[in-house]
Parts: sequence; C-alpha cells; structure tokens
Amino acid sequence: MKYLIVGLGNIGNEYHNTRHNIGFTILDAFAEASNVFFADNRYGATAEVKLKGRTLVLLKPATFMNLSGNALRYWMQKENIPTENVLVIVDDIALPFGTLRLKPKGSDAGHNGLKNIQEILGHSDYARLRFGVGSDFAKGRQVEYVLGKWPADQLAKLPERAEKCAEIIKSFCLAGMQLTMTQYNGK
Repeated sequence: MKYLIVGLGNIGNEYHNTRHNIGFTILDAFAEASNVFFADNRYGATAEVKLKGRTLVLLKPATFMNLSGNALRYWMQKENIPTENVLVIVDDIALPFGTLRLKPKGSDAGHNGLKNIQEILGHSDYARLRFGVGSDFAKGRQVEYVLGKWPADQLAKLPERAEKCAEIIKSFCLAGMQLTMTQYNGK
C-alpha cells in the first residue's frame, strides 16, 4: 500500500525556515529521522520511507506553492496512489503557533497551495495536516508574515512539533484518519 505525503513550500534559499515552508520543514525532519534522503525528480524532490509494509512517498513540490497541484497530481498518477492515501502538510494562519489539526477534507481557507490542489483534483476531499503559524501580523501584511522567518522562540520549538507531525503521519498511514484525528487533534 502506498501513500503520498506532500509538504507544501517554495523552493529557494530565501524561503528556507519561513512559516509558509513548514511542509518542507516537516518532511525534511521526517526523512532525516527515517534515514532517507530526498532526490530531485520531476515536479519536486522525493524520498521513500518504508513503514510496516507500506511505502510512503514524501514529496516537496518544486512547482512553487501556487502550482502545488501539478506536482501532487503527477506523483499520484505515477505511483498509482488514490486520493484517500494522500496527506498534504500546510501552514495555517487561523491556528495558533504549533497547533496541529488533521482534517479529512475542507476548504482552501484562502491558501493558494490548497486552492491549486483543489482546482487540479476537482474536489477538496483530501487529507490535510494543518500546522498553526499564528496570525501576529498587521492588516494587509499577511504575505510578508507567512514568508517571514520564524522568530527564535518558535524556531526552538519546531523540532518537537516536527516530531509530533511525524507521529501523525505514521498514524494516518497505519491507523487511518478517524483514529488519528481522535488521538492527535487539539494536542
């Protein structure tokens, strides 16, 4: 059984360690903890993790955030992975910093990466792990905020939050959506 775990972000050093790139950050930590490395492939960097008879294809799209759906669709088709085995990791300004929320479907909530995925798939019935980045920005400064670097206090807490995300990813693949939501949402 195969799963596609997609961490949303933007390629390029200027986006490294920004709030908007939390999907890349989570997958980098997950790959490192699993002793696997990303390789550049079509539409993004990929790595494979074996987990109790399952194959997890980790994807960091190289299409930039606003075209993330192209990479997702390509890898779903290439690896023959059904939508119910797809998990998208995304930043969310509606949640306080570090809050993790797993959802089986939902709106794009104004997030351009999710908006493009929804357009490409033709629906919003795919799992997403929302990582709270907070909303400590002045009116009209949202873009600047999400593309901004993490402050030192939050940066220090990222490894623990990334570890919790890894637990959620594994649980999603092994135990399924409902049990994982029950166990981890709000924690």
